[in-house]
Amino acid sequence: MLDEYGLPILMVVALLVTLFTGYPVAFLLGGLGIVFAFIGGINLAFLGTVSSRIFGGVIENWLMIAIPLFVFMGLMLEKSGVARNLLLTLQRLFGRVHGGLAISVALLGIVMAASTGIIGASVVMLGLLALPVMLKQNYKPEVACGIIAASGTLGILIPPSIMLVLMGSIMQISVGALFKAALVPGLLLGALYVLYLTIIGKLRPDWAPLPDENAEDVDTTPLAAALARDLLGPVILIAAVLGSIMAGIATPTEAAAIGAAGSMLLALFARTLNLGTLRDVMRDTSRTSAMILFVVVGATCFSVVFKRLGGDIMIEEMITGTGLGPYGLLLLVMGLIFFLGFFLEWIEISFVVLPLLVPVIAKLDFGLGLSSQAILVWFAVLVAVNLQTSFLTPPFGYALFYLKGITHGEISIGMIYRSIIPFVLLQVLGLILCILFPSLVLWLPGMTGSG
Repeated sequence: MLDEYGLPILMVVALLVTLFTGYPVAFLLGGLGIVFAFIGGINLAFLGTVSSRIFGGVIENWLMIAIPLFVFMGLMLEKSGVARNLLLTLQRLFGRVHGGLAISVALLGIVMAASTGIIGASVVMLGLLALPVMLKQNYKPEVACGIIAASGTLGILIPPSIMLVLMGSIMQISVGALFKAALVPGLLLGALYVLYLTIIGKLRPDWAPLPDENAEDVDTTPLAAALARDLLGPVILIAAVLGSIMAGIATPTEAAAIGAAGSMLLALFARTLNLGTLRDVMRDTSRTSAMILFVVVGATCFSVVFKRLGGDIMIEEMITGTGLGPYGLLLLVMGLIFFLGFFLEWIEISFVVLPLLVPVIAKLDFGLGLSSQAILVWFAVLVAVNLQTSFLTPPFGYALFYLKGITHGEISIGMIYRSIIPFVLLQVLGLILCILFPSLVLWLPGMTGSG
């Protein structure tokens, strides 16, 4: 195999090695694609097809419009203070429960996940809002850091998710079906977090103590009124976005536009919508969208050249040649993606690995009586749950670095690494449950006729 597939293997090794240089991943992917095209003696005319694939297929895909709109929606909710007010109100709701503040962070993570897929914004927002309060309340630092990092990553799974939009484009399956399929697994992970925190509060109350009722900054607004003020708006927005998609009223792109407009209305009602906020949101939206687009372009070049050199055939032979059954192959693929998550971001894994695996997975018979499209939807959600761990696993877990960046040296990176261990295990448990019980993924799409 080394003689036959030497260049594809070398291409993968070169990518893994160059990642440690700190050079932007988008340029690494595109540059390696061009370099190995010359090494492999690929005709220059073929590189023209790469440009056609990028500009005539990927960039012109109308689903891409949803990305900056969803980014805008999440950033507007964060920078306008809507999310901060919601956290403080949820804290009051669970105030007399050990671990109540941590549970509030988990619930806010779920709410924010359903309104944004920007992990950096979610983790930084939760960290700035909750970490000082949790440490002041004498929470065990590992508990505080772990729930903030884990809850902040829920946005990559719970719809509307940018990752699911891109997966739908890559795998040629319905984004609406993916949104429906990912909803229950995403809520399942959130429920596992809350269950874990509840157990911690019962068994180790000293790790998650009760707040001081005599604090000077306690909100005196009646709890019911505070919930109506701070929770009702985001819930209506989420219902409008997800409900319009699931009911077939709007496409994901149209629903993203609804979400962007709705987030501005919430900021307006909160009296925090001004020129400065709008400018900051638009600037950060442009930066995030440009980063994603550059990675898409680079990954497209890498993957096209990799396939031309026989990499897709190599992957198929490696997987099918193991002698494992369908579930054995699935576990092998999940293990591979989990391992890659230690070194690569979800965008690179999605654009480089998924196009190679989809043809293999679509042909497998799991004995579930499912169509190939349903199997791909199930597989995509399994990959999405798996990829969520890539934000939490060292050495390149971006959520860990986002959190470290806002602690100002008060918490060591080693402590942050330790804090995420139970939450990574909970994510693996959620993945196992979705493999063992496919109905967790496929029940909602089946109920709405898109499974």
